[in-house]
Amino acid sequence: MPDKQRTILVVDDEASQRELLGGFVESLGFRVEEASSAEEALATIRREPVEMVLLDVRMPGMDGIQALAEIRKIAGDLPVLLITAHADLRQAVSAVKSGADDYLSKPVDLDELETAISDAVGPAGEKPSGADKPIPDLPPGFVCESQAMRHVVETVAVVAPSRAPVLITGESGSGKEVVAQLIHRWSPRGKGPLVAANCAGLPESLIESELFGHTKGAFTGASESRQGLFRAAHRGTLFLDEIGELPIHLQPKLLRALESGQITPVGSDTPVEVDTRLIAASNRDLAEAIKENRFRDDLYYRINVVELIVPPLRQRRDDILPLARRFAVEFSGTPVRLSPQAVHCLLAHAWPGNVRQLRNAIQRACLLCRGDVIMPEHLPPRIAAPASGPAPTDSDDDRLSQVERATILATLEECDGNRTHAARKLGISRRALIYKLRAIEAESE
Repeated sequence: MPDKQRTILVVDDEASQRELLGGFVESLGFRVEEASSAEEALATIRREPVEMVLLDVRMPGMDGIQALAEIRKIAGDLPVLLITAHADLRQAVSAVKSGADDYLSKPVDLDELETAISDAVGPAGEKPSGADKPIPDLPPGFVCESQAMRHVVETVAVVAPSRAPVLITGESGSGKEVVAQLIHRWSPRGKGPLVAANCAGLPESLIESELFGHTKGAFTGASESRQGLFRAAHRGTLFLDEIGELPIHLQPKLLRALESGQITPVGSDTPVEVDTRLIAASNRDLAEAIKENRFRDDLYYRINVVELIVPPLRQRRDDILPLARRFAVEFSGTPVRLSPQAVHCLLAHAWPGNVRQLRNAIQRACLLCRGDVIMPEHLPPRIAAPASGPAPTDSDDDRLSQVERATILATLEECDGNRTHAARKLGISRRALIYKLRAIEAESE
């Protein structure tokens, strides 16, 4: 039987990253030691038994690659998992060849992290008291019937208690702001302010003032001082939607604010301390924006400590009818039934506009519906004329072929259940394998 409370050492110079990773590792049943530098980590390894090391590559002073070499001198067989930014991947791959057991790229996928730990040291011992407690209560009206959204909510429950910045990605209208609200609600800052702004909707000439504030007389029209969004969200959460639209010349100032916890209002030379957690969102591919020199890579890695991907509505079809009924009550004030024909129309539609499109469709239906039953003719024409055949199910978009399913299961069995080895043999990433295994599990339910 595994020893109880075996120790995993988390090494990172950023406190929020240590807090996030440490909290997650504790939830798996391990004891956690933290180190803010390579030197501190080496002292810990010399002082006490450690089961595994999660080691950041980029740190001031001795970096993770140098620390790895020293760890191998002290404890040659100690499993070491490198945590690396994308720009350091080549270096991390080289380090694996010279002694690291594996590496994960930032933002860290918590499923991948759990798999990597399990592959390296096996399951934890007895979980600490409270580790198995259910997720907090969902707010009224929050729909989470699909497996895809349940997975998002479970990740939110892990991420929310930390101070780490979060990047929420997903298609327009998929519900990114609702997820941001849930993170704030479940965080220690839940009683503080949640301030939201859309970067695409802020005038470029005023966006610096909107974010950081300004002093009286700082520019023409500044008849009084303004505190700005960062100070408005002090001891709370600032949600910046469409972060990819932030002008490139302002991105260094946002980065400095996140790194230092200080802002400088326009027209002032005096920095102001702020205690604000940032949640950013984007429906654009920020990695592509970096390649096109429209977004700074250092800012990307600062805001993307954790990435939450909100699935499009077509991949969470179990949520469609509960959302529709919720919107119907919202717009009509009383319960409204959906006819079987309307149900089929809703389930058959592809929903390119996601939850926002569904909400607008139900609002229209409630306006046109004279009774308490929504019929197909009350829905927008494109939704009221679905393709023939049965309505698709929640897993249709990701259903695996029988050949692929058999290949995955056979390879996993051949590798004695080791998902990392199986993924390598299949020629896919461990994350991709995890998603495919989830799809297989969903099909067998």
